[in-house]
Amino acid sequence: MIAYLNGKITYKSPTHLYLDIGGLAYHVNISLHTYAAIEHVDETKLYTYQHFTESDQSLYGFATEDEKLLFIHLISVSGIGPNTARMVTSYMTPAEARTAIIQENVSVINKVKGIGPKTAKRIILDLKDKLVKLELSDGGSTAISSVTPTIGVREEALSALVSLGFVKAKVIKVIDLTLGSSQEEMSVEALIKQVLRQLS
Repeated sequence: MIAYLNGKITYKSPTHLYLDIGGLAYHVNISLHTYAAIEHVDETKLYTYQHFTESDQSLYGFATEDEKLLFIHLISVSGIGPNTARMVTSYMTPAEARTAIIQENVSVINKVKGIGPKTAKRIILDLKDKLVKLELSDGGSTAISSVTPTIGVREEALSALVSLGFVKAKVIKVIDLTLGSSQEEMSVEALIKQVLRQLS
């Protein structure tokens, strides 16, 4: 099991990146939360989790151990796979997710794509006591403020949201409405978060 990777970022998007370590590049899946933390750096250390199935193996990276631990807890719940767990950590920070679980806030949790009321209740039932006992500290990071050209932001956000499983036509409509109503240029992270809220 790889505990963490520390290397040069040769490619990055809101859903995955390539991390070069001594000439060997790792394809690492990431959440929007982690993307916000590494968006403006060329080198990074990511805490990792390897997910194995009979037909595939994937590597997930996290900017903080806090997010990694939350991810591991989430996939321990029946019916929650790594992509749904990543959706949770893209929709809210680890601290927000833990608060929602501990406070049994079903309405907040089931706003995440792929999680209905029954699954939200199962997450709460399985994880509330564990999270209370662990008393995890919030290791959330905030992205450095930056403005990039709107066309690049639009395409990058679209690609990320489609990769997360949303219907392209619907995403395009919501993105264009969001950008059209905004009074100032938006970062990729801010745009994706607003669209996620409207798609939930």
